[in-house]
Amino acid sequence: MSLEGVVGTGLSKRPSQQCPDARRAEAQEGTVEQDTGPWIARKKVTALAICLVALPVLMTTVSRRDSPWTAASFWQLASTSTKEKLLGGLLVPGFDERSCLSRYHSAFYRKTMARSPSSHLIKRLREHEALQRRCGPGTEAYRAAAARLRSGHRNNGTDGDACKYLVLVPYRGLGNNILAVASAFLYALLTDRALLLDRETSLGDVLCEPFPGATWLLPQSFPIKNLQNLTGEVPESYRHLVRQSDGDAAGAAGAASRRSYVFVDLDHSCTYHDKLFFCDDERRFLRRAPWVLMRTDGYFVPALFLNPAYEDELHRLFPRKDAVFYLLAHYLFHPTNKVWGLITRFHDAYLKNSDETLGIQVRVFDGDTPFQHILDQILACTSQENLLPEVVTQEPAAATGGARRSKAVLMTGLSSWYYENIRWKYWQSATATGEAVSVYQPSHEEHQLSGYTTHDMKALAEMYLLGMTDRIVTSGWSTFGYVGHGLGGLTPWIMFRPENHTTPSPPCRRAKSMEPCMHGPPFYDCRTKHGADTGKLVPHVQHCEDMSWGLKLVHPE
Repeated sequence: MSLEGVVGTGLSKRPSQQCPDARRAEAQEGTVEQDTGPWIARKKVTALAICLVALPVLMTTVSRRDSPWTAASFWQLASTSTKEKLLGGLLVPGFDERSCLSRYHSAFYRKTMARSPSSHLIKRLREHEALQRRCGPGTEAYRAAAARLRSGHRNNGTDGDACKYLVLVPYRGLGNNILAVASAFLYALLTDRALLLDRETSLGDVLCEPFPGATWLLPQSFPIKNLQNLTGEVPESYRHLVRQSDGDAAGAAGAASRRSYVFVDLDHSCTYHDKLFFCDDERRFLRRAPWVLMRTDGYFVPALFLNPAYEDELHRLFPRKDAVFYLLAHYLFHPTNKVWGLITRFHDAYLKNSDETLGIQVRVFDGDTPFQHILDQILACTSQENLLPEVVTQEPAAATGGARRSKAVLMTGLSSWYYENIRWKYWQSATATGEAVSVYQPSHEEHQLSGYTTHDMKALAEMYLLGMTDRIVTSGWSTFGYVGHGLGGLTPWIMFRPENHTTPSPPCRRAKSMEPCMHGPPFYDCRTKHGADTGKLVPHVQHCEDMSWGLKLVHPE
């Protein structure tokens, strides 16, 4: 691409080519400046400066698919590329780019942001980063707090400036882990706690550190061991303290003050008393606890939106209620360089040059054996929703000339059988629309191996690749699918979970929002202190499409 159209603007008026005598005569008549040397020098400097600015921006412009260069778009890109790179202010500059390429480069593999962060969210993120630097591992504040915890020092109340901590113990698969981290981070943000992650997962191996100048990984010297084995029956558990106080908030606060930490068990199948955490009587219960340890395997953000204590702050943070996971994920989850290499190489080789991409995520809950009824469900959904073209039994009479529209299908799943059947369908038969359909699957591990770094690296790469597609079909109940469409800001078509090995009718449905589903919600109204259908308390928290008792965030139109 020539730079002439860009830099030529500054050089459109050339110095006079007349002979020196004529120039002197014009100068005497006052029609030109006598000293032209500085003017020419300024023009050269201007041209050079424009070239230096224009070249990298133009390189970026031509490298992005579906972003044709125009003179009008050049200046817009020059002024907004930094903003795009920082995801609208979610991220801050200053990290070493080479140590985590995805942090600043991922913006160029996505379409424009599906949702923009609010100014209040950006402000609170900067405040939380300062909190992590002040209180995190390696600081005097952390050493003092860990020493008190190690000694079994009872909590007699903390002053407003003391550091408080949320230690997250995520478990189960990588999708569960990612949803748990997003949820715990939002709770830490709301309660001014530094967030620390248990090292017993692969998260530290597949994700970069999100906080500048601070780590979110729990030191191995942490005084409490075997965090994965904690249960709601330990004396320090929230469940135990609530039972002990018989629901009295003052009594519960007193009981908490006699413990060196409080453990919150938020397994998707946790008890009624555990779920009272989501009401927590305007935070008076846990406010005094310097250490809160939390074990969870899913996305509990919708329950936070039911707590009156957080209502105003959450509204300021997220004016659009369907953007919570999308924005938190883009702030927190940056694949390490090895994972980012898997993502970019596959994208550039198989997806980048297609006119349209479709993601299909397959999760089977009835074992690892392939099932015909699930293949039938995938084909019925993609046909019914016009996501994939039909095929014809007879070959076209003559090949059409010129370039045909192309569609790349990215399939993910433990088995390769579904991918092979759909690929064969579009290889053996022509499409009714004339489109060229290609089908790809990055890996097929056959069995889920949660916690194994290599397995989780592939899983994270596939989640990100799903988020890079234009449209997406996911399996109901699947946390892997929730993360995939949530990362991409995509409202998915969700395939219903089959029953009795029969293809559901209808096979799928378009979701109400791109938010994940909370599988184990509370059934308790924090305002009235009575049991309730929590999917009908506020307009922005409704029941999920794929799980009738689950909760998800939507943005009421």
